[in-house]
Amino acid sequence: MVDMVYSLSVHHGMSAPTQIRLDTASSVPAWRQIVSQLRTLVVEEVLRPGDALPPVRQLALNLGIHFNTVAEAYRALAAEGFLEIVHGHGARVVDRQAAVPAGPEVADDFRLKLRELVAGIRARGLSARVAATELRRLAEAMEGL
Repeated sequence: MVDMVYSLSVHHGMSAPTQIRLDTASSVPAWRQIVSQLRTLVVEEVLRPGDALPPVRQLALNLGIHFNTVAEAYRALAAEGFLEIVHGHGARVVDRQAAVPAGPEVADDFRLKLRELVAGIRARGLSARVAATELRRLAEAMEGL
C-alpha cells in the first residue's frame, strides 16, 4: 500500500498542517477519498467557513494525480453544500445551514457503516481495545462540537 500525502494549509491559522492521504491501493476512487477527508475536516471545524482550499492543479500535483480527479472532488463537495467554487478564484468552505434533523433510517445506516468499518479494521489486525479507545476519543471530540 502506497500513501500519497499532502499537507493542507489554510488561512485561519491552524496549529498544525492538516494532511490529505490517498491510499493508491484502495478500491475507493481517489476523488472519493479526497471528498471524505475534506468533508470530515469541515464537519469537525478544522476547515472553517471562508477557508480557501488549495487550487485544483496544486493539490493534484502534490498528490501525484490528475487535476480532473481533484476537480471532481471539489464539485462533489460543492454539490453537497460544503464548498463554493468561483472560476479563477478557487474553492472556499461555505457556512452551511443547520442540516435537517435526521430520521431513524440515517441512524440505522450510520450503525451499519460503523459496524462494517470496525469489522474491516479488526480483520486487518487492529485490536478491539485500540478500536474502542479510538471510538471513545472520537465520541468525546464530537460532544465538544
